[in-house]
Amino acid sequence: MVSQELHCIEDWTNMNYRGYILRLSMRILLLVFLLFALAYFIYLKNASIIALTCCILIYFGYTTHNFIKRRFVIMDDFFEAVKYRDFSRWFPEDRGPKDVRFLYKGFNEINRTIKEINSQNEAQYVYLQKILEMVDIGIIAYNLETGDVLWSNDSFRETLDMPSFKNIRFVESRKPDLFDSIFETYHKEPNSISIALQNEKIKILISDTIFQVKEDAFKLIVIQNIDDTLNKNESEAWKKLLSVMTHEIMNSIAPISSLADTLQTHLQLALDEPEENKLELEDLNAGIKTIKNRSEGLLKFAKTYRSLNKITHLNLEKKKISELFDTIKLLMQPSLDIKNIAIDFKLTTPKLELDMDSHLIEQVLINIILNAVDACKAKEKPQIRVIAEQTPNRNTIIKIYDNGSGIPQDIMESIFIPFFTSKATGSGIGLSLCKQIMLLHKGKILVNSKEGEGTVISLVF
Repeated sequence: MVSQELHCIEDWTNMNYRGYILRLSMRILLLVFLLFALAYFIYLKNASIIALTCCILIYFGYTTHNFIKRRFVIMDDFFEAVKYRDFSRWFPEDRGPKDVRFLYKGFNEINRTIKEINSQNEAQYVYLQKILEMVDIGIIAYNLETGDVLWSNDSFRETLDMPSFKNIRFVESRKPDLFDSIFETYHKEPNSISIALQNEKIKILISDTIFQVKEDAFKLIVIQNIDDTLNKNESEAWKKLLSVMTHEIMNSIAPISSLADTLQTHLQLALDEPEENKLELEDLNAGIKTIKNRSEGLLKFAKTYRSLNKITHLNLEKKKISELFDTIKLLMQPSLDIKNIAIDFKLTTPKLELDMDSHLIEQVLINIILNAVDACKAKEKPQIRVIAEQTPNRNTIIKIYDNGSGIPQDIMESIFIPFFTSKATGSGIGLSLCKQIMLLHKGKILVNSKEGEGTVISLVF
């Protein structure tokens, strides 16, 4: 809007200037013509015509002088008002000669535009001031040489527990240590420091910069109280950690408990009716061994999760995929039988081997299979398939299929984000942890899902 008005003023000024130059040129030409006429009449020695020509020449010279002076007086008056920033003056557009009326109209347009620009700048300043007052970040700007405060918001004073002040020397006289930490020390990069207020210490994040306005240097300081945020985040982290550890431990304890219950049932039947129910020592030994291995894996998982980000190497060993599948099948089969969920393990290459940390990969498979159980438990014929194969480029892939409800497309990109979950009782760490374990093995985890049809999760080694 303002730019359009300035453009219109510029067009009008050009047009008025051309008209003024044309009228001035005509007056000058007329004066030159009169001078030549006067010289000619002097040559003819005609006294009466010479006198008349002199009168006409004096008259046009005087009016031309007034014509030029009038515009300069008006312009001088306008520039005097501009000098003192007086844009409230209104010039009469309906009085005076036409060129003067045009000039007055132009001045009024300029005054109106400048007032509009000032009004917009004042509004922007108010908006900015309100925004800076509302943020919970403390901001202060002051003159480096004099210490005079250019601007500061309430958050700055509340964070430092100080009343309003006009010069930073006020802080120096009240709290010298605080003055040195905030105003005397330079913090080019954001830095966290502790400051003493009353009988407590708080931690703040501080940064500053120096800027120049004409000949004066100013310093801008930004502070934020992060003490409450750190305490809140620490509390939330502990809650999430406890939730995650409980979730992961229960994922392993439930199959162990189910397997132990099955073994105890067989053992009790063998004790009560030894003739009809003979105790299979091999099955008992295999079950106990599985419980022992999973318990060891659970202990290692707890230690691994605690320091997962610090792990630099894995306890890798070459292990057959068939042995891995046997362990998972023996562990998961009893609980799946109770829920009437069929699970099938298949190897395209019977002797397929893999360098892996078997305890961690077992945890990955358990997490994924339990997710598959939740997804397909509402189906009439729930089914889970676990297939291991080797690709032509020698990659080993373990795929877990289920015919469950599938994953909605709108949350597909979020399922690996820590603590994201679509379950009412989930922790949101299972798949995230699976992904981290696969990354430790220099592998990756891929998900392909169709809502209502099922999901395929691929572990690529």
